[in-house]
Amino acid sequence: MMRTVTIANRDNATFQVDHRKPLLDSLRANGVDLPYGCKYGGCITCAAKLTAGEVHQGAQVALNNRQISHGYVILCVARPMSDITLEIGVESHDKLYRNPFLDPLEPHELKPDIATPKDI
Repeated sequence: MMRTVTIANRDNATFQVDHRKPLLDSLRANGVDLPYGCKYGGCITCAAKLTAGEVHQGAQVALNNRQISHGYVILCVARPMSDITLEIGVESHDKLYRNPFLDPLEPHELKPDIATPKDI
């Protein structure tokens, strides 16, 4: 099934993509120049902000709960579940990064597997 991807911060450019393929591969095949690193969801090089619609990105391990709540997705593993709207590029990363010394993560913002202390 084909899905429509709109890139809001690129003049609302639209692309038809296969819902079974990762967004990174589909968008690059459509001529969208996107950075990427690991291609397995382990880094945030290909992060984008999802502003509308739904994706499945179960394979990603790089984003914490705060980043996910701000709409970030990892394009190399995310697959569209509906028509979606994205913002791409560094200008979309306004809430992706934060200085942990000035604004540390709260325990509820961390993933459970790294937020729970191990009993010694």
